[in-house]
Amino acid sequence: MADPKRILLLDTGNEWGGGTNSMIELLKRLDRQRFAVTACFYRDYPKGDGGRHLSDELAAIGIPLVVLPEVHRPAWAKLAKEVLRGLFFWSPQRKRRLVLGIDILWRVRPRIAQIVRLLREGNGQGPFDLLYMNNQPSSNLEGYLAGEQAGVPVVQHCRTNPSLSAEESAIAGRIARSIICVSRGVADSLVGQGIPEQSIRVVYNAIDGGQSVPPPVELGGIQAGDVVVGCVGSLLARKSVDHLVRAVAALVRQGLPLHLLLVGDGPERGELEKLVAEQGLTGRVTFAGFQNNPLAWIGAMDILALSSPSEGLPRAVLEAMLTAKPVLGSDVTGTRELVRDGETGLLYPYGDIARLVLQLQRLCDDAALRERLGNAGRERVLREFSIDAYIQGVEDVLAACMRVS
Repeated sequence: MADPKRILLLDTGNEWGGGTNSMIELLKRLDRQRFAVTACFYRDYPKGDGGRHLSDELAAIGIPLVVLPEVHRPAWAKLAKEVLRGLFFWSPQRKRRLVLGIDILWRVRPRIAQIVRLLREGNGQGPFDLLYMNNQPSSNLEGYLAGEQAGVPVVQHCRTNPSLSAEESAIAGRIARSIICVSRGVADSLVGQGIPEQSIRVVYNAIDGGQSVPPPVELGGIQAGDVVVGCVGSLLARKSVDHLVRAVAALVRQGLPLHLLLVGDGPERGELEKLVAEQGLTGRVTFAGFQNNPLAWIGAMDILALSSPSEGLPRAVLEAMLTAKPVLGSDVTGTRELVRDGETGLLYPYGDIARLVLQLQRLCDDAALRERLGNAGRERVLREFSIDAYIQGVEDVLAACMRVS
């Protein structure tokens, strides 16, 4: 049998998220006789506060890790960007292009040199055959250009629904041998932004239906009859968790016995804590922080809610469906492909908090509806989003891009 093809996996992220979990699940199962993967990151970041680091998780599954030396931003770059933002406030498109030019000068070019060297030298093991990038094109610009310079085929795994500049679309469209999209909605979005359709491959995110589901955590402060509404994800402004807080507050004021469980951490936590107090929800909200095993926390929920404006294919929804929890989600890319309104969950128009309140009340008032939607969701995720199909889909793309038998 021929030696396995050598793949460099590049991820430029700074924190653990759903995309990291999906990547780890892939690396656990990738055929080692066909593909030898080395991971390349900019930071050896932890899995939440005090959790295991990337290096620990990857070592446990036998994947080598290279952490590239840090590139420090010079003082002139920060000043130049501030000046450009002030001068071109009237033209967001031109401002973005010029600021990108500054980033290319101080950050992207040095990173290109590092990645090209790694691709050619192979970390002492011989050159790599393919560059496989995790996340989305905007965050992997240096990878595209390094792959092109090194003459190595490039595959992008796009796990979010990105908004690309014309320059980013042109670079990704020119260089990517294939872009794996985690949902049809992400694929359509990229095509609409100028990515050639022939380079797009849809491989749905998945979850291991055969895994052992842990028992639910025991939440403190829950009163008899409370309905626990939960959310799992980073506490970022772009996740719009404040919409969910306001919806829960509106129903509590109407006398509904709700408790909100927020699993995750991030820069918006302080603002959300203030909002909870302002809305009179003190004692009815649990901030659980980042959790290594969210399934146990989802098990403590009666409803999982997702109020974000955009998703790739949210892992939290897959986890809720696996545990037979009904999902209430905003009707956006990714989420709508998992949640069939009225069949496996309920949808509402993103940003319409009044409609969110109504849909949430409907679920809170009807335990039989929650059970029916949750069971239907579990049946669907086991049938249509299997981990085997996910692994096979990614392996097929990698093999095709390197002509592996």
